[in-house]
Amino acid sequence: MHDGNKSTAQPGVMVRKRRKGIYILPNLFTLAALFGGFYSIVMAMNGRFDMASVGVFCAMVLDSLDGRVARMTNTQSAFGEQMDSLSDMVSFGAAPALIAYEWSLKGLGRWGWIAAFVYCACAALRLARFNVNTSVVDKRYFQGLPSPAAAALVAGFIWLMTELGVHRGEDHWLSWPAVSWVMFAFTLYAGLTMVTNVPFYSFKDVQMKKSVPFAAIVLIALGIAVINIHPPVVLFGVFVLYGLSGYAVYAWRKAKGQHSSVISISTDEPDERGLHN
Repeated sequence: MHDGNKSTAQPGVMVRKRRKGIYILPNLFTLAALFGGFYSIVMAMNGRFDMASVGVFCAMVLDSLDGRVARMTNTQSAFGEQMDSLSDMVSFGAAPALIAYEWSLKGLGRWGWIAAFVYCACAALRLARFNVNTSVVDKRYFQGLPSPAAAALVAGFIWLMTELGVHRGEDHWLSWPAVSWVMFAFTLYAGLTMVTNVPFYSFKDVQMKKSVPFAAIVLIALGIAVINIHPPVVLFGVFVLYGLSGYAVYAWRKAKGQHSSVISISTDEPDERGLHN
């Protein structure tokens, strides 16, 4: 009688098991993005809020590269996807919430830490929903504000105020309580917009391997030059416009009588049928 547990290899022939591994290149970018989020938290603890904000933006750039590198080198993996989500939770979920709380929200008492927690919780929910609904979402749009853009709204406001000389306990042209409440509003807006069904353009249909007109390169160069005029102002302005663009697209689709959601029918958890009319 044949024993199914026995090896069918010939006597004297060694059968080597193929070791499972991970791809180094895309995961290096992911780890670098994770370091950017961790660095931001450390800088915020040391009162260097300008450097903390810059760390979030650096993490955002690195996070945008790991997926593209994986696709270009054909090194996608389930491990990389999970690693990317965990890195995003630190860099764009926990880090912005803690930076905002340390910078000004803690002066609002319980309202401050509630706003920071709502942002952090919404980031976790948004990332979990993204992982679940990957196969049913229109690739051209994100379902809700992506977590890097939400983090850029929060960190960008802190960076801008820091560059303008607005610091806690110092005399400046803005009253600190007013700044704290504006931070409160930005934190809640960014957090709650992450878990809406509002469509935000993903730029995933932009093909990096295709040739482009010469004018496109000139426009990119002009964009880099404009950013360098005053990075905090320009970057914050860009992400404020992007943070509002989803609602503009949603209103335009509603006015045209079109389907306003990026999901037609979702059969995966969480059950969202009936929410996308």
